[in-house]
Amino acid sequence: MSTISKDSLKTSLLQLECHFTWGLLKEHVSLEALEETTLDHIKFLAKYEIRDYNLLSYVKYLKNSNEEALRSLKKAEEAIQKRHPDEIDRKSLVTWGNYAWIYYHMQRYEEAQTYVSKVENSCKKLSSSADGKIELPEIYAEQGWALLRFGRAYFERAVNCFENALRSEPNNSDLNAGYATAMYRLEGDARWYGGERRPCLEALKRAVALNPMDTSIMALLALELQRLHRANEGERYIEEGLQKTPDFPVFLRHAANFYRKEKKVNKALEILKKALALTPKSVVLHHQLGLCYRSKVLQLKKTRYPCREEMENLMELAIFHFKTAIDKKPVFFSAYSDLAKTYAIDKRYEEAEKTFQKVLQRNDLACDEKQDIYFNYGHFQQFDVKSESKAIKYYIECLKLEMDSYPRKRSSEAVETLLKQKIESGLGDATDIGTLGLVHKLNGKKQEAIECYEEAIALDPNNEEYLNALTELRLSISS
Repeated sequence: MSTISKDSLKTSLLQLECHFTWGLLKEHVSLEALEETTLDHIKFLAKYEIRDYNLLSYVKYLKNSNEEALRSLKKAEEAIQKRHPDEIDRKSLVTWGNYAWIYYHMQRYEEAQTYVSKVENSCKKLSSSADGKIELPEIYAEQGWALLRFGRAYFERAVNCFENALRSEPNNSDLNAGYATAMYRLEGDARWYGGERRPCLEALKRAVALNPMDTSIMALLALELQRLHRANEGERYIEEGLQKTPDFPVFLRHAANFYRKEKKVNKALEILKKALALTPKSVVLHHQLGLCYRSKVLQLKKTRYPCREEMENLMELAIFHFKTAIDKKPVFFSAYSDLAKTYAIDKRYEEAEKTFQKVLQRNDLACDEKQDIYFNYGHFQQFDVKSESKAIKYYIECLKLEMDSYPRKRSSEAVETLLKQKIESGLGDATDIGTLGLVHKLNGKKQEAIECYEEAIALDPNNEEYLNALTELRLSISS
């Protein structure tokens, strides 16, 4: 193929609507875990197999398995022919787009061009405009679901996709389910990491009303009601879901999460074990089992005469499940903190330290993930290792990342309390007062910061760091 036609092929490929043009980056997911989740989805939710085989083909491509990617697309095609024999052109656009890209990456340019032409010809047939442009709700939906599978960085875009799709089909139950799921994820994210809060309760209620058999959405509605302190109302949906789909792992996972948060840990464990028997490779289930066993350890510790053997058994179960989650999904960063905190409960501080160091040394943490780790590590240094200086250092590392979040708020409160206690007890020196100045400065409290730096300079008049910080703060106030 000539260079010119190869360039024009690339230009055409970039116009396609498919997984290759949706900006789905592999660094945001564990490919192994995503592949297993998608295979489980195909097994338990066959009606979405077209969407899942398309996603699976992209995951296979990201794993450098192009031949397997083509096999997944073949299965998507077979499912389209079986489920939509009268709408093959319309339902195949994403699949054909993925075919074109995979053939392009395999340097099989003529086959890539064949699929590009199939998409272009179908669009002209389906379109009412002269340029052949079409906007189909099912393509927006497929993009929205793919974005949700790639994690937190994509939730806002997923909401937008479903909003676009709903404009033409406002009563479509699948689109409403996607929109409600994306809104729920985004709302949970905003609660933890800050950002705009967009209530999702009405969207969830509407999705359940449109499809009362979709127990995944029913479970999310229950969890949202629980978040709003309406757990009794939520539990009715969970009980209804257990009647309707007692063997559906996605629902069971949410149901277990609900009961764990209600402190009904034994009930949660019973449900999780059932779900794990159905989907033994599920990372999320291993993580949740770890959380449940750790809860039981903490409950036992509060009793007057805890049985040491039972404690050790529960501890090892918690550790096993957290380790399994990390092994299967190395980018599951919160699981590292959970594992380290479990070691700390058992006073196994060396193992806790090693676990924290493993994640602190990674260079692929997002800002909010770093904040979470810094706060947890600071907390570990303060309360387990009893090293106030290290705790202060890591709380401040969390504050230096300016993104508003729950871990940042907790770090701010913890470090202020530590420093003020030290200063007010008369044990504080210029360094502690200067550090408190830095904390105020990082929190945007300029006047309090100035007062601290002035006090620190009175005790340590030649300290350049304090002098420079004070000058910078005074200039920022006067300018």
